[in-house]
Order: sequence, then structure tokens, then C-alpha cells
Amino acid sequence: MNSLPLVVLIGDSIRMGYQAHVTSQLAGRAEVWAPAPNGGDSRNVLAHLGQWILVRQPNLVHVNCGLHDLKRAFGAESAVPLAEYERNVRQILQRLQRELDEAVVWATTTPVDETWHHQNKGFDRLEADVEAYNAAASAVAADLGVPIDDLFAVVEGEGKARLLTQDGVHFTAEGSQLLGRVVAECVWGHLADH
Repeated sequence: MNSLPLVVLIGDSIRMGYQAHVTSQLAGRAEVWAPAPNGGDSRNVLAHLGQWILVRQPNLVHVNCGLHDLKRAFGAESAVPLAEYERNVRQILQRLQRELDEAVVWATTTPVDETWHHQNKGFDRLEADVEAYNAAASAVAADLGVPIDDLFAVVEGEGKARLLTQDGVHFTAEGSQLLGRVVAECVWGHLADH
């Protein structure tokens, strides 16, 4: 029987990039699990809460969604409108709080370089959308008393131009390592408090 606390990481390809670093940072202190597929948008996370998280009853969930919500075909609206995203995040966090005894941390969506993104991807992600979606989700988290791991601020502080790859959204090895370290420290800090 594994007596280590269980941590679940939920997020998109950014999480997939830092997950191995979190696992190695917490080796011997916590077991880390994440779903094999990309978490996708807030609709998808909401639809998979039971399957990905609640059946496992983890000691802590570190959760993000946003980059798939705010993506838009060139000249079109966001995939998940801001008002719906805000409602979805509220539902996700309220359900996790209720069923996991408050053991949830919200992570902000990481920055993008919209110029690189536009040149290298078949759709857009706009910097103003990242900020708007983060503001909405952070307000919901604050309203519910959910701690926030501000990954956006970490990347901005370290220099997104240096840490992002040419697609304007994913991270270099250094960027993923930095995020992994920050997430591991955040997770361990919250586990130690419980």
C-alpha cells in the first residue's frame, strides 16, 4: 500500500511538458498522476472530473485549463466564450472543493506570443485573451478561497521570449523545467500545510 500523498495534475500540453519534472522533484515525497490525454478546454475538464480526479480521491489537485478555451480560428470567436469559461471554472473548483475537502490549487494559464503563434499555427491565441481569461478564473478562485499558482507571472518574470518555442505557446526544455520546479514547490507547500 502506497502511503505517499497522491497529487493529480490537470492541464493541457503545458502540463504534459512539466509533468515529468514535477514527478521527479516530488519523488519519495508524493505520488504524481495525470491523465494521458491533453486536458483540453474547460468543458472537457468538467466532463472528466469524476474519471480523472474524483475516483482517485487525491490529497491535492493542481488544475488549469484556458489555452484551449481561448483559441480562435483566424478572425473568429474564442472556442469557449469568456462567460462560459468563467462558469465552467467555477463549477470545476466548487465540485473539487466539495468532494476533496478543499484540496485544490488553480494554476493560471501561461503567456503566449501571439505574433509567433499566428505565424506558426493554423489559428490564433491572443495575449489580451490570456489576460482576460486569467483575470476571470483568478477572480473565481479568489471568490471561492482557492489558492492560485500564478504560472503566468512566473513566465513573465523569467522572460517569455526566452522560454517559449517558436510556436508562441509551448515551452523550451528550460521553460518546462522551470514550470515543473514551481509547480512542485507549490504542491509540496500545500501538502505540507494539510
